[in-house]
Amino acid sequence: MISVVIPAYNAQETLEQCLSALTKQTHPADSYEVIVVDDGSTDLTGKIAQDYAVRYIRQVNQGPAAARNNGVRQARGDIILFTDADCVPDNNWISEMLKPFDEAQVAAVKGAYRTRQHSLSARFAQLEFEERFELLKKADSIDMVDTYSAGFRRDIFLELGGFDTSFPVANNEDTELSYRMSAQGYKMVFSPQAIVCHLRHSDTIIKYARLKFWRGYWRMVVYKKFPDKMLKDSYTPQTLKLQILFLYAALLLLPLAAMWPAFEFPFFLSLTAFGIVCIPFGFFVGIRDLSVGLLSPVFLTIRAASLGAGMIWGVLYGSA
Repeated sequence: MISVVIPAYNAQETLEQCLSALTKQTHPADSYEVIVVDDGSTDLTGKIAQDYAVRYIRQVNQGPAAARNNGVRQARGDIILFTDADCVPDNNWISEMLKPFDEAQVAAVKGAYRTRQHSLSARFAQLEFEERFELLKKADSIDMVDTYSAGFRRDIFLELGGFDTSFPVANNEDTELSYRMSAQGYKMVFSPQAIVCHLRHSDTIIKYARLKFWRGYWRMVVYKKFPDKMLKDSYTPQTLKLQILFLYAALLLLPLAAMWPAFEFPFFLSLTAFGIVCIPFGFFVGIRDLSVGLLSPVFLTIRAASLGAGMIWGVLYGSA
């Protein structure tokens, strides 16, 4: 038996598409169950869920980490699959997620994102994922399993205590669990054909910047627990870290350069270095989406500034 767990909070706009897709899987219908954990919704989430042949669990609002853990505790399956209420799995999603588990050493599996959105911000966000997917395809094992398309052996998940419920929102709680699994030596792999379509990539610059700020904040909370991952993990491009470093160096040097000529050269050097480390991603994006590629310097500047600000905030005030 396979158990698919979906946490849902005020998800009436997207849940039906998610559940409908899960009724059309190529995997035999009698071999998996779908569990919807309603995290105290105040809209029609519960009614929509109960219109489908799912196990419906309602809890007082405690956050997605607690909802997922609750679903796993009540699941019947030996393999637990997670997706989100705003994701639409491809018809072969369950089958593709299960294939890597044929290897006994595999403890967790990560699938892939796609989007049908057309805004520049959403397209840029998708290409960020595509860059990371290319990194993961080259790795025999990984250290990051995102909950939008994730699979775990139930016994290992429970042994590790599941997701850390001190993370109040859906932000880096999956990173924290992944790093814990990695520290214990468990094997995690990427299954690029296990695809879900995300319905809600950030579709404006403001939403994108806000998302990246909080990504930076919560990632720093995780890094405080796993400082070695700050230097390198399987999911984060090293160029991204350099972009943040060089952009903030330039921002710090700018007022000094305006007052003292001696700082002009370091300022322009930092700015030039930022531009250089943006080039690989610009090419990667440009050959896939020319419009986004031409705007990639703007997006990369916003990304580095937002992530950096969030990380600084996380260093100063972050705790889970």
